[in-house]
Amino acid sequence: MTPASPLFLRRVLGLDAAASGAVGLLLTFGAGPLAEALRLDPGFTRPAGLFLIGWALAVAALALQPRPARPLVMAVIAVNVLWTIESVLTLALGWLEPNALGVAFVIAQAAAVAAFAGLQLFALKPARRLV
Repeated sequence: MTPASPLFLRRVLGLDAAASGAVGLLLTFGAGPLAEALRLDPGFTRPAGLFLIGWALAVAALALQPRPARPLVMAVIAVNVLWTIESVLTLALGWLEPNALGVAFVIAQAAAVAAFAGLQLFALKPARRLV
């Protein structure tokens, strides 16, 4: 499986969809407990969770394509980059004031999303010969 392999790209998209869906469910249906444990406002986490559930379905649909369309994959990468930037800005600008565990949660999910964006971009690049 090479970076330009459609299978590699589909797997990365599938993992992104699964992770987005899991976090979306957690943020949507665990908003109350998260508010207590992480000091994250349920008025923020529930809508973010609902967005992620829809997002996960869209990315999963793309992952199921035999050859995901490059412009659609680029759109996924762009949204992932924007999500990462917004997560960091949310903390930096004080839009949320989570406790230390909440800060760790926001940073960890932002890092995971950034990693998916990087892997997706890598998967789009043609394989290079090492000779």
